Amino acid sequence: MSNAILLVSCPDHRGITAAITNYIFQHNGNILHADQHTDDQTNTFFMRVEWDLTGFDVPREKLVESFAPIAQKFNMEWSVNYTDQKARVAIFVSRHLHCLYDLLYRRQAGHLDCEIPLIISNHQDAEGLAKQFGIKFCHFSIMPDNKSDQEKRELELLKQERIDSIVLARYHQILSPGFVEAYNNQIINIHHSFLPAFVGQNPYDQAFRKGVKIIGATSHYVTADLDQGPIIEQDTVRISHRDELADLIRKGEDLEKMVLSRAVRWHLQKKILCYGNKTVVFD
Repeated sequence: MSNAILLVSCPDHRGITAAITNYIFQHNGNILHADQHTDDQTNTFFMRVEWDLTGFDVPREKLVESFAPIAQKFNMEWSVNYTDQKARVAIFVSRHLHCLYDLLYRRQAGHLDCEIPLIISNHQDAEGLAKQFGIKFCHFSIMPDNKSDQEKRELELLKQERIDSIVLARYHQILSPGFVEAYNNQIINIHHSFLPAFVGQNPYDQAFRKGVKIIGATSHYVTADLDQGPIIEQDTVRISHRDELADLIRKGEDLEKMVLSRAVRWHLQKKILCYGNKTVVFD
């Protein structure tokens, strides 16, 4: 069984929800999930609708043409996806492997509905883990004098492997604007801080010296502006005066795994719409 997922954003007008749901009803579709939101400040309407394709009388290859009059009437930006078409995800990682371990386990356990055919790293620490899970591993050593050429090679490989989305699972390299543009709103990063506090290197050391009572993690889409992309998910954990630096690191890494996996899962489930530098994340 396969479902269709329609994502819509457009200027808010009366009748949008009725037009979409009536279209699905008239073509014998059974709506399973529907959620919507209106941003009053920008007068923007957002909607996610998922319906069962059993008996739906519009073939996939005709759906874009069939829905186009409604989309044009309401000036929609929209996309349709199908649950039986699994996204192909590449994971980029450096030497901190906890998020990579977690994503591979969740994929193997069926918690992430995708294919992970490729792991790319600027170090070789993850090669054994990739082999353990039967995933292709590629090492690209990144230096200031070869960064541009290496990114071109990486993009060629991503195209060859038909990669849809990229997860930066603690990848300690800044992607060039051209690389980011090639995968607009398709690159998810985990930041080991509750942005915008404690940005940069050694955030746990900064937090420890500051004597914080809460530490956090942030997952966001990558843009050309470092650590400024649309935020998908954030969370925090309490810190005690009894916690040593090692405790902060352990708690922080646990948090990073949870926050990143949620963001990746919602992305795969087509539950996120970006607008401006914000996101709508549907339930």
